[in-house]
Amino acid sequence: MLRRLLPLMLVLMTCSVTAQTQNSKMNAFVADLMKKMTLDEKIGQLNLLTDGGGVPTGSVVNTNVEAKIKEGKVGGLFGITGVEKIRRAQEIAVTGSRLKIPLIFGLDIIHGYRTTLPIPLAMASSWDMKLIEKSARTASLEATADGLNWAYSPMVDIARDPRWGRVAEGSGEDPYLGSLIAKAMVKGYQGNDLADKTTLMACVKHYALYGAAEAGRDYNTTDMSRIRMYESYFPPYKAAVEAGAGSIMSSFNEIDGIPATANKWLMTDVLRKQWGFTGFVVTDYTSINEMIDHGLGDLQTVSALALKAGIDMDMVGEGFLSTLKKSLQEGKVTQKEIDDACKRILEAKYKLGLFDDPFRYCDLNRAKTEINSADKKAVTRELAIHSQVLLKNDNNILPLKKSGTIALVGPMANNKDMLGTWAVGGIPANAVPIMDGIRNAVGSSVNIIYAKGANIADDPALARNAQVFGKKFDIGSPQAQLEEAVQAANKADIIVAVVGESSEMTGEAASRSDITLPESQRNLLEALAKTGKPLVVVLMTGRPLAIVRESELANALLLSWFGGDETGNAVADVLFGAYNPSGKLTMTFPRNVGQVPIYYSHKKTGRPQGDGPTQKFRSNYLDVSNDPLYVFGHGLSYTSFSYSDVKLSSNKMAKGQTVKASVTVTNSGNFDGEEVVQLYINDPVASVTQPVKKLVGFQKIMLKKGESREISFNITEEELKFYNNDLKRIVEPGEFHVFIGTSSSNAKKASFNLQ
Repeated sequence: MLRRLLPLMLVLMTCSVTAQTQNSKMNAFVADLMKKMTLDEKIGQLNLLTDGGGVPTGSVVNTNVEAKIKEGKVGGLFGITGVEKIRRAQEIAVTGSRLKIPLIFGLDIIHGYRTTLPIPLAMASSWDMKLIEKSARTASLEATADGLNWAYSPMVDIARDPRWGRVAEGSGEDPYLGSLIAKAMVKGYQGNDLADKTTLMACVKHYALYGAAEAGRDYNTTDMSRIRMYESYFPPYKAAVEAGAGSIMSSFNEIDGIPATANKWLMTDVLRKQWGFTGFVVTDYTSINEMIDHGLGDLQTVSALALKAGIDMDMVGEGFLSTLKKSLQEGKVTQKEIDDACKRILEAKYKLGLFDDPFRYCDLNRAKTEINSADKKAVTRELAIHSQVLLKNDNNILPLKKSGTIALVGPMANNKDMLGTWAVGGIPANAVPIMDGIRNAVGSSVNIIYAKGANIADDPALARNAQVFGKKFDIGSPQAQLEEAVQAANKADIIVAVVGESSEMTGEAASRSDITLPESQRNLLEALAKTGKPLVVVLMTGRPLAIVRESELANALLLSWFGGDETGNAVADVLFGAYNPSGKLTMTFPRNVGQVPIYYSHKKTGRPQGDGPTQKFRSNYLDVSNDPLYVFGHGLSYTSFSYSDVKLSSNKMAKGQTVKASVTVTNSGNFDGEEVVQLYINDPVASVTQPVKKLVGFQKIMLKKGESREISFNITEEELKFYNNDLKRIVEPGEFHVFIGTSSSNAKKASFNLQ
């Protein structure tokens, strides 16, 4: 054994020595450079600006950017795209400024760059870490080919309130799954070498707790116990740090009464001291300035608070640039605090290889071959088909046959507005509408009758608010459109209705208090159902919606999310059975907005509502069940999977030992298919109350029709741990329940005791 381990030990030792040597060189280089820098130049490195660049990412843009670069008062730029533009800006820095310090160039690369991939919430529904890593790698190849080296992604905020529009940017409600996705995204962006011209520096956001904004309203405050922070909301940020993320972005919300951007406990005590983060922290868009409205003081005061908390770079607001020198003179900040921030920015540039070659990301030939290439289109289609979730399929109405007549109706059926939120580098003209995708799939074998059927929204105010960044849809006559759709349905064998939200109805500053479908589209589905024809509903959205009635009306319900450029082709792949859907929900679908926030890993009250009829003096509602419409982990297939009882290797676990939990999964249906086998744990008696169950493992498997396979999970003490009141992760002896199944509510149970 020792003989086999020796080569591995030598490799690890060599890597460690190499890393130490590289760090030593970097430290010496940065220290030497900083000796040459004036105070103004050091503060300048902390200044991140945008001139707008045609990319709408915020309401404020900077002025006199070129002059400030020449004066050494800019550390980086964002919102600028294209090799030629970025090269020109970099030339100003390395030829026009005194010390020739290169700039770093960033952008909100959320789900792809020019080739738009499915929204992150959709990709999370694939439960496929290799594909998710591949998504970040694909985005990295394109973005770096166009001159960029810094991505404001991944967004790892845990979100349990679908009113919040930014749920579309994250991975859902679960910290375990969210942590795995955070690691996969960081690895996909950064690879093994940040200086490689095909890798991007990741910027993990929004640190921290932004997904718990009260009332689901963007930019709003948060308030929660520290146990909940550590148990449910912190893990994905921590996982991203452990994966080596180069930068972190602060969030807009307050924590314990202090905005995150001024919260030293958050930025220094937790992030740097507890988790060992060594990269740099950048604010979100003008979040230093916004602390004035929070009530913390004037711009000089809040800028000093941010620096002292551990913020290194000020995005857009220029509070550092305009006040830190005065604050230093007045003793409100120290030279060391400015130096530490400057050092971390310079280290990031060193790691990106910018001091060796400031133009390493400015290769016009790469831009011509990498951007919108065929292989990128193939990746987005692959991701889009794996991300779709089959919510309902009565009488196996899907997959559709490639024959007969289909009435294709709905405001999203022949619409290129399918890229989703934060597709800032995307090209809407490249999107494949669902009608085109279906025609590509069936050719002339199916007669397709198209009718729009309804406006996305009849309400002019909602329509206006959902088209801030340009007109995406018109408002026509509701009655005329409805009549046209019914006529089409009456001539067809089956109806495919494509409904949902427009792209700007989710995302930043797109919170909704009403998460139902707009009334116009609900009326359409009611009218179509009355025809008596089989009704397949394709739902395009960036958040869970309250769709009880729509689910009742539909014979089949396919959640397509916003699938990016290849949405139409990917939806057709699933509808006609070229791909058997395997997606599973990573956010719970409520019955109505009154259940929100709603998530599977809730805790019991002292008066839980049991199974059966609603009971008085129990924790319940008078007007609706406690249960959601669709649970976390739910997702059907065109085939069926049966699970054996859970088999444990032992009903006792000694300290430091492992219990193996196994089930036999059988594909008992008529199609080959993939299944996500999910493992949950419950600790029924503990010194701190525990959730009814929590995800601790899963495996995505492919089974051929009729095939069976034993799936095993090794359960260690790590899966049983929780945070106590001292914020220490502990495990306590006692009984534990194990659940293995196809969703959080459909699982087989077994139990063992930890000794």
